[in-house]
Amino acid sequence: MNKKKICVVVASRANYGRVKYLMKAIQAHDELELQLIVGASTLLSRFGKAIDVIKEDGFTPDRSIHYVVEGETLLTQAKSTGIGIVELSTAFDDLKPDAVVTVADRFETKATAVAATYLNIPLIHLQGGEVSGNIDDRVRHAITKLADFHFVATEESRKRVIRMGEEPETVFNYGCPSMDVLVYDSLAINNDVMERYTGVGSPIDWKKDYILMVQHPVTTSYGEGFFQVNQTLEALSRLPEIQKIVLWPNVDAGSDDVSKGLRVFREKGHDKNFRFFKNFSAEDYGRVVANAKCCVGNSSSFIREGCFLGVPSVIIGDRQEGRERGKNVVHANYDADDIFTKVSEQLQHGNYEHDPLFGSGNTGNKIADELARIDLKRLKRLTF
Repeated sequence: MNKKKICVVVASRANYGRVKYLMKAIQAHDELELQLIVGASTLLSRFGKAIDVIKEDGFTPDRSIHYVVEGETLLTQAKSTGIGIVELSTAFDDLKPDAVVTVADRFETKATAVAATYLNIPLIHLQGGEVSGNIDDRVRHAITKLADFHFVATEESRKRVIRMGEEPETVFNYGCPSMDVLVYDSLAINNDVMERYTGVGSPIDWKKDYILMVQHPVTTSYGEGFFQVNQTLEALSRLPEIQKIVLWPNVDAGSDDVSKGLRVFREKGHDKNFRFFKNFSAEDYGRVVANAKCCVGNSSSFIREGCFLGVPSVIIGDRQEGRERGKNVVHANYDADDIFTKVSEQLQHGNYEHDPLFGSGNTGNKIADELARIDLKRLKRLTF
């Protein structure tokens, strides 16, 4: 029996955390064959070079593709999308997969979707139907209309995708694949486990309390990232007694502004009890989130993983506006006073109850089994 060739495109560190266990499930499935394309910021050292982690986990990319135009502006983001379409089209034509898997709502994801669609390759979309701020909403919904099959993370998302005209039998809610990391891996953290991550800034003792900060640029407020991140840093500096772990921003337009804010903060010597890291593996990022006393910034992981783990979180600004969220999340404006108040309240509250809003694990195996069952050549139709 010929195996279905399922090509997964990993184009950011966040992408990999969400599909790692799906890739493992495809790799182990008797009826499926994994093809892997790694590209964009996963290949760049200044964003943590996630391809090294991918290889350490035992995956061998079939193709490694550079298609990020340096600059992190709106213009370079658009150009990177175009180059991604060109490069991924060539890769898909060479590999000839039976289906392509793309994740969520980033510009790299959009390039994957367009290239696969124009080559008549069935498109599998993960995490469609969600609502958030930023340009991500438009990109996510556009990919939904290109995709043939949809694996959403929540029941509300499933309903939205169907209301967008997708056939109900093509929409599956098995939860978010990133929950698998939290279920199958140890979440214990200590200095020995984390010693391979050097980082810069004040020494970190992983046995002691810390706040996790992850703040990405917001493309719809391009040019304001320096101010926005400085409000967060100012708020956290008012809590000198607790350690702060800061992760480098992603490659979206405006990344240079956020990165500059972090560098200037350090260079001015305000970084006492702050330590800055480029990247963690999917498992170790799960540990870092799970053991944080509070998560601060605008990462969707604080909503997804944070909800599952019950970690107190403060979401800043409008990047995640409209997303479903658990009780663990409160909102703050781009204002140091407001952020400080909300973080202090969350620290005082402590952990929330576990909430399976985004799934309970084993999502990768469920999706792999479904991919083996379904007829990938199904003709996509609009429904009303």
